[in-house]
Amino acid sequence: MSKITSAIGGFFGSIGRFFADFGKAFAKGDIFVKLSLIWWGAGFIARKQIVKGIILTVLEVGIILFSIFFAPQYVSKFGTLGTVKFEQVLDQTTWQLVPNDYDHSFLILLFSLFCFVVWLVAFIITIRCVVNAYKLQLRAQSGKHVNTFLDDCKDYLDSKFHVTLLTLPIIGIVLFTVIPILLLIFVAFTNYDQWHMPPGELFTWVGFQNFKSLFTSGGLTVSFSYAFGRILGWTLVWAFFATFSTYFGGILMSLLLNSKKTVVPKLWRLLLVITIAVPQFVSLLLVRYFFADNGIVNTLCARVGLTALLRGWGLINTTYIPFLTAPIWAHVTIILINIWIGVPYQMLIATGILMNLPSDQLESARIDGANKFQVFRYITMPYMFQVTAPTLVTDFVKNINNFNVIFLLTDGMYFTTNQMLANSQAKETDLLITWLFNLTQNYYNYKMAAVIGIVVFIICAVFTLIAFNFLISGDKEGVYN
Repeated sequence: MSKITSAIGGFFGSIGRFFADFGKAFAKGDIFVKLSLIWWGAGFIARKQIVKGIILTVLEVGIILFSIFFAPQYVSKFGTLGTVKFEQVLDQTTWQLVPNDYDHSFLILLFSLFCFVVWLVAFIITIRCVVNAYKLQLRAQSGKHVNTFLDDCKDYLDSKFHVTLLTLPIIGIVLFTVIPILLLIFVAFTNYDQWHMPPGELFTWVGFQNFKSLFTSGGLTVSFSYAFGRILGWTLVWAFFATFSTYFGGILMSLLLNSKKTVVPKLWRLLLVITIAVPQFVSLLLVRYFFADNGIVNTLCARVGLTALLRGWGLINTTYIPFLTAPIWAHVTIILINIWIGVPYQMLIATGILMNLPSDQLESARIDGANKFQVFRYITMPYMFQVTAPTLVTDFVKNINNFNVIFLLTDGMYFTTNQMLANSQAKETDLLITWLFNLTQNYYNYKMAAVIGIVVFIICAVFTLIAFNFLISGDKEGVYN
């Protein structure tokens, strides 16, 4: 965990240096540097950077106008998320029903969050303006060249070109990733559900009540805590088997197809690659009907006597094999189908790696008398693991959030008989991500979906940090034998 600790320490160290630079600049700077705290362009205009100073001044005026005319109508209601419900009142002049001046809780939350982000960016710009103005002062005092606006433009196309390239992506991340994540976190602390749908009904803050409903089993929250435990367990089991079964299956299939004893390997490779070429949406929908209670697989199993045999052994009590309609059968079937669609992809990756195995080490092993299993154990597998370990971590996280396989195979096919799960709009085959989807899409339970979203994020983040820290600790990179 040392690398994680040092990364966290480096982050807070950067924040500390950020404010330390500001304190030094404000304390030692001249009047124009200090004035930059309230007028962003002051320090730049004073050093003959007129265009840059004007741009910053216009931006500051825009933020001030935004803070005066737009932000107050939402931020002032952030504490309650609105108090006036939607109603239609009769206009005495036109004798028509018109809506009142109502509050919309979701818009209040969204735009308040947007205002907070804008103000945070404005705060950072303010600090940077003071620091940069002080740097210009020092350059001017030492007789060094102070860049003009044209010089700055040339720098942003040359030595600072990375800043130019990263500007739009960072803006996009803030708008389409950071703000939605923060909105998700905020919704988790409200009672936003189908009974509190604005504008007809308003929602408000409830603190940690939703988290208590998910993690405690007392009172009315017992069904959600029970469902969370069941679904979390299945999610982790699914992610483990879905990741490692396709990983090792792909490696073994690649070794088999690259063996000199394999007949027409190109044909077998082509048949496997077709699985990838066909859109997963199409193939999974077809497969789920193949394994339906009255599907072709059940028909064949009944004709060859397998269904009767399983019923005689007491493994089933129906006239069909419940591949996708009984909990244990569905879990096993889903994992097996995922192997079918996942192994070919891993096989292609493994094939590419096998073509780059160190031939000198392979030859040395053969000369020393190593058999094929020993070569695989001590050279092939360690080398492949070194190259593919990062993708193995990302595959595990991807399978935790693997929506397609579970949803396309079980939606409308599997129905739970467990009343505790049904009370929380869940079923045995759900992953956390599909449960979250059902809560929002079908039941409008946004508050609990937001809590589950936070839990999924924490699980994925913690696992990724621990896994990557383990993979890169101890100077393991480049060592595989």
